[in-house]
Amino acid sequence: MTEARGFRDKSTAELWPPLAGFVAIEARIGQAASRSRFWRRIYEFLRFGVKQAWACLFGGLMVGLIVTTRFLWPADAPLARYDFIFLAALTIQFLLVFFHFESRREAMIIFVFHIVGTAMEIFKIAKGSWIYPEAGAFRIGGAPLFTGFMYASIGSYMMRAFALFDFRFSRHPPLWQVGALAAAIYANFFLHHYILDFREVLFLGAAVIFWPTTIYYRIHHSWRRMPLLLSAFLSALFIWIAENASTFSHVWLYPEQMKQWSVVGLGKLGSWFLLQIVSYALVIVACPPQPPDDGPIESSRARHADRVGWR
Repeated sequence: MTEARGFRDKSTAELWPPLAGFVAIEARIGQAASRSRFWRRIYEFLRFGVKQAWACLFGGLMVGLIVTTRFLWPADAPLARYDFIFLAALTIQFLLVFFHFESRREAMIIFVFHIVGTAMEIFKIAKGSWIYPEAGAFRIGGAPLFTGFMYASIGSYMMRAFALFDFRFSRHPPLWQVGALAAAIYANFFLHHYILDFREVLFLGAAVIFWPTTIYYRIHHSWRRMPLLLSAFLSALFIWIAENASTFSHVWLYPEQMKQWSVVGLGKLGSWFLLQIVSYALVIVACPPQPPDDGPIESSRARHADRVGWR
């Protein structure tokens, strides 16, 4: 069996010290639920939701900050709303590392996301792609510094999801292909303002490279699988929903939303899908894709392992 990251012998709660105390309790709940197929499925469904919520911890806190400050931040406050969001995000990041909810390694990868995202924000704002209508002191080139944390939220989610769901991959493309595609996508976000927009070519490239790739993941003991492209689309969909919540809170606006807010066009799903690939390329540098295990966790899963070709 593959032991590359040590997830086989540990509950995912053990990956974060603050949760270690819940391991024994959770194990008893899981054991009780396993006595019935119905309760096992309910338990796995709830476990999936808890894992997703844990993976979204930083992103959820960011969206919560953005939305609540829209309605609760006083207009005459001595500190600008944008500056408060930046300082709060910085504090959250520090606390996650300090209390071991996030490793320093994760924080470094997330910092790279922050740089990549801020650079694109500065450029896009200069080109009028979107607007940050409020004042704030913590800015670079018109981009509020908290914007980098929004991109970092994506990196944080991916890093946590890799650990929580013990991702494994079959028929994964070579890393150089993923890196080349991600570089082309990132460059297109800038260059399409000067030359043709090659996003259709990039979509085709993503389909060709990732079409054969399947993600295997664990919610509890059972392995599940999903096409990687479907996973990227679903992630893009949830980011698009979060984007609508953010623009509704006026933290940033597209030009067509300045007079009256409207739902962000579905065309932005494509942009988020492509950005997912850039994010994924950065994450797999720290979390190299691993193949599926040679054998199942429990003997009762052997038939399933045979069906999906692990043996």
